[in-house]
Amino acid sequence: MPAADPNAPHLPVLIDPLIRAVGPVGGVWVDGTFGAGGYARRLLDAGAAQVIGIDRDPSVFRMAEDWAGAYGDQLRLVEGRFSDLDALAGQPVDGVVLDLGVSSMQLDQAERGFSFLRDGPLDMRMGETGPTAAELLDAATEAQIADVLYHFGEERAARRIARAIVAARPLDTTAQLAEVVASQLPRPKPGQSHPATRSFQAIRIWVNDEFGELAQGLAAAERALKPGGKLAVVSFHSLEDRVVKRFLQSRAATAGGGSRHAPVAEMDPPTFTLPFRRAIGADEAELAVNPRSRSAFLRVGIRTDAPARPIDGDSLALPRLPQKGVGR
Repeated sequence: MPAADPNAPHLPVLIDPLIRAVGPVGGVWVDGTFGAGGYARRLLDAGAAQVIGIDRDPSVFRMAEDWAGAYGDQLRLVEGRFSDLDALAGQPVDGVVLDLGVSSMQLDQAERGFSFLRDGPLDMRMGETGPTAAELLDAATEAQIADVLYHFGEERAARRIARAIVAARPLDTTAQLAEVVASQLPRPKPGQSHPATRSFQAIRIWVNDEFGELAQGLAAAERALKPGGKLAVVSFHSLEDRVVKRFLQSRAATAGGGSRHAPVAEMDPPTFTLPFRRAIGADEAELAVNPRSRSAFLRVGIRTDAPARPIDGDSLALPRLPQKGVGR
């Protein structure tokens, strides 16, 4: 079996804690966010019989051509969304790993339009279909843009930034958008993040319907996993992690609250058990070589034999845009 390339430019975040948390690794796994293939390769090297790598971005498979063939039938690559992973896998699986958000590989490609540090077309699509960020920003109202920035980026200056975006339209490049956002915020102090960070996150989530994908992807993983199968999810900001945490907690709950005045609520049998009480973060060694891991959270669930349940977006408290106005 080929060893993972130690010189690979994109380091999978929390990969060592993940392999330890889901070990022993065996059987068939789904890597629902294939990207540069780092998680898939480590799973195979750790003992997986096969990994089904899924990604909505067809360019990642072209980039994997130099090494993917060395794994033969052990690695099967499928273009699609991880919200459909159960159908795309086509069989019950022993594990599912999801690495949420934009990959460092995509951030490094200026032409993809994800990064405020590299000027490129204002695109932000993880796939090759649907409206670009530029098209959505050009068509949206000021109130709609403010909602996106506030609810998907937790940006307190959402109204002010939205007003400036509308005044500056059309915006065609990431540099133009970053300049408009930065013009509405204080200059960052040393060590603080770029002022456009929250706005770019929010717009990217909007373009790709990331919270809708996440909710449906978690439900698809629940349907796909065999009893004893393992779900491992790596997230990079609190909004994502909150959804994953609430999903696993709701699926692992065994009884509702009760008192002497009201009976304990009956609940469906739990579909997951939780081997760890808290999210797993990066240790000092990983932080030293991979600063991106600083904001990462790993959560793990183990599938029971209870039937999968329909997803309930309300119980997950998904960040959603209000129907009317900005609501603040």
